[in-house]
Amino acid sequence: MFHVTIPRRKSRQIMVGTVAIGGDAPISVQTMTNTETTDVDATVAQIERAAKAGADIVRVSIPSMEAAEAFGEIRKRSPVPLITDIHFDYKIALRVAELGADCLRINPGNIGREDRVQAVVQSAKDHGIPIRIGVNAGSLEKDLQKKYGEPTPEALVESALRHVEILDRLNFPDFKVSVKASEVFMAVEAYRLLARKIEQPLHLGITEAGGFRSGAVKSSIGLGMLLAQGIGDTIRISLAADPVEEVRVGFDILKSLHLRNKGVNIIACPSCSRQEFDVIKTVNLLEERLDDIMEHLDLAVIGCVVNGPGEAREADIGLAGGQPSLLYVGGKPSHKVTEAGMVDELERQVRAKVAAMKENAATTGKTIPIKAVG
Repeated sequence: MFHVTIPRRKSRQIMVGTVAIGGDAPISVQTMTNTETTDVDATVAQIERAAKAGADIVRVSIPSMEAAEAFGEIRKRSPVPLITDIHFDYKIALRVAELGADCLRINPGNIGREDRVQAVVQSAKDHGIPIRIGVNAGSLEKDLQKKYGEPTPEALVESALRHVEILDRLNFPDFKVSVKASEVFMAVEAYRLLARKIEQPLHLGITEAGGFRSGAVKSSIGLGMLLAQGIGDTIRISLAADPVEEVRVGFDILKSLHLRNKGVNIIACPSCSRQEFDVIKTVNLLEERLDDIMEHLDLAVIGCVVNGPGEAREADIGLAGGQPSLLYVGGKPSHKVTEAGMVDELERQVRAKVAAMKENAATTGKTIPIKAVG
């Protein structure tokens, strides 16, 4: 099967809890909770849902000391590493570091006095946690707005380098940086410029991308342009939608670029008048039923005999539409299935394949290809 390997930008590796970011680590996918952080049960439930969808890391906003105290309980119950999102109040940063934050998302330049910045950085050192510098086109410093007249890639990078300089001066190299904008080309150019200036990992995102459909498209274009050039070590898809959808879109982007493989890759035709069964309904049902599977395999669902046999032979499991349709397993014709039992049979075949992969891994000691390193 045709395959392209994308050479990755060399970057310093940092650890966010148990998740490696940068270096030769897989590109991680993260999302952010949108519950009230002080509602511990609701926040933990959302984190668990995101983790089940495959999220490697989740970010939690900490707007107050009350939220910081709630975070302590959330951290105890979280199945994945947590990044705390903090602005301005250095005391909140110190507290969440004590309570187990895996990373501090905080811009050093916004903390205030030098002694406060030093206290936060020293706390990060003491607790062995990294910092994320997050620059956003919507919140540039006033002097940069005056200098450039409007947000530009150069303005974003200059802002980021100001914060980087502070951490460099304090001898703290364990950080990652984002330079986000809602305008795709501005964000892309800013990341390209920054990638040439620092060695630290880059967190990619198109900020405030929009609703589910438009935001997924903008993020796919912007992040796709960067990832295809080897730029990017961790990503968040910023959607006005359920955080679980951010995770799914993120993995779909990485999967399409062969940068990571997670779950069942469904290859499906768009359907037309040649289809011998309801392709759209079948694929929707399969996506729902197979959402819990983390192991990677290809499933082809093609509605007719024009492209069906060719696609089905290339997949681990494939279906070529007909009356009845022909099921392929391991590239070879297996048996025929009717539309009435089609979804059940495809699910059964996928789960049987996954079980065989697990058994083989247990026997040989080889790792199941859940996540591929880009």
